[in-house]
Amino acid sequence: MRDMVAQVMDRVVPFVGALPEQRMHTMTGGKKLARWLREPLPEDGAPFDKLLTMLFSRVFPATLNTASPGYLAYIPGGGLFHAAVADLVTLSINRYVGLFAAAPGLVQLESNVITWFATMAGMPETTGGLLTTGGSMANLTALVTARRERLPPDFLRGMIYTSTEAHHSVRKAALIAGFPEGNVREIATDDHFRMIPAALEAAIAEDRAAGKAPFFLAAAAGTTNTGAVDDLATLARLAEREHLWFHVDAAYGGFFLLTERGRALLKGIERADSITLDPHKSLFLPYGTGCLLVRDRESLRRAHAVAGAYMPPMQTEDDLVDFCEIGPELSRDSRGLRVWLPLKMHGAKVFRAELDEKLDLARYAVEALRAIPDVEIAAEPELSLLAFRVRRPGLGEAEIDALTRRVIAAVNLRQRVFLTGAVVKGRYLIRMCILSFRTHKERVDMAIEDIGAAVAGC
Repeated sequence: MRDMVAQVMDRVVPFVGALPEQRMHTMTGGKKLARWLREPLPEDGAPFDKLLTMLFSRVFPATLNTASPGYLAYIPGGGLFHAAVADLVTLSINRYVGLFAAAPGLVQLESNVITWFATMAGMPETTGGLLTTGGSMANLTALVTARRERLPPDFLRGMIYTSTEAHHSVRKAALIAGFPEGNVREIATDDHFRMIPAALEAAIAEDRAAGKAPFFLAAAAGTTNTGAVDDLATLARLAEREHLWFHVDAAYGGFFLLTERGRALLKGIERADSITLDPHKSLFLPYGTGCLLVRDRESLRRAHAVAGAYMPPMQTEDDLVDFCEIGPELSRDSRGLRVWLPLKMHGAKVFRAELDEKLDLARYAVEALRAIPDVEIAAEPELSLLAFRVRRPGLGEAEIDALTRRVIAAVNLRQRVFLTGAVVKGRYLIRMCILSFRTHKERVDMAIEDIGAAVAGC
C-alpha cells in the first residue's frame, strides 16, 4: 500500500506542479486513443508501475486541461488536493454512509457541511439536505421533492418555470421526473440576461387560465452562458404570491455568498424552498461534489423514504439523518470528508479571499478587454464570468459571429488559456469564467494579450 501511494505521489506532484506550463488541450487523436484502449477482460495482472506509465503518458494528457490556471472555459472545477486526500481515506476505510447507524461520525460530518452551507445562505434551522454528485442531481432531487409536496399523484398538469438562460439540467430534471416537454416554460430575459418577472407573471396567468397547475420556479444565481443572476428577491415574492416552490440554481454562484459582494448580489436566496450548490465549482473541490439544500428537511423524507424488510430502524430524532431516506441513493460514497477537511484545515476566510480575488479579476479583465479595439462587452461580470464578441463596422451579424469564432480559435491555438463560446439571443459570444483557485492576475494578463493579438490578426 505504501509503495503504491509513493509511486502515485512521484507522478502526481510533478504533474500538478507543471500545470501552469502544460498544454491547455489535446483535441486530436481522441477516437484513435479510445479504440487503442479497448480490450477484453484481462485474465492476468500487469505491473502497477507500467499501468501508471500508460495512464500518465497516454490517457491523462489527451484531455482538456481543466485543472490549469489558464482554464477559463465553461465553469471550471477546482481539484483541491486536500479533497483527494480525504477521498483516499474514505475510500480506503470504505464505510457505508447511507444509514446513520452504520457510520454516525461520517454522517454527522456531512451533516455539519450541510448546516454550514445553509447558514451561509441564511436559511432557517429547519433546513436539511445532502451532498450529491453535482448540480444536475441536486436539481432533479429538488424537482421531485417539489412535485411530491405541491402536486397530486396525477401531476401531469404541473408547470415548471425557468428562464431561457437556465441550465439545461432543469429541463432534463423535468423529463426524468415524468413531465411532458411542454410543461417547462422558458421565460424571456432582459438586456442583462435575467428572467423578466412580468413575463413570468403573464405565463403563470396564462397557464392557470388554461387549467394547468403552476408549481415550480427555478431561478438562476449565475447562469452558465453569461453569469447572470436573476432578481431573486423579486422572484421570491412572486413565487410566494403565486404559491410556487421557489428553487434557486446557484451551482455556479452560490459560494460567492461567502463574500460581501456576493451576499448583496444574491439577496433573496434565503427565501428559497431549495437551493442547488456545486462545491466543485466555486468552492474549488473536485468534480462529483454537488449539494442540495431544502428549507423543510422533512419534505425530502416525504418524497424519498421507502421501507424495506431488510432495513434497520431509521432515525426519529430531528437532528439525526439517514441519507437513504432523503435522496434517491441507498448506496452512496462518503462525500462529506472531501468538503469538511479543506474547510477545517483552512477556514472559510481563505475561500472568501480566493473568491474576492476572482471577483476583482473579472472586473480587471473586462476593463482590459474594453480597451482592445473592436471588442464589444456583451455581458458585464456580475460574479466572475463575462462575455464579449468582436464587432467591426460594416459587418452583418453572421460575419460578426464568424469573426468572433475565428478569434476564439486563434486564442485557444496558442495553448496558454482556453475559452469557450455560446450563442446567446442569437449572437455568438466568447465567455471568460475566472474561477480556479490557481488562476491569478498573470494568467488573466496572458488571456488579454492573446485575445488582443487574435483580434488584431483576424
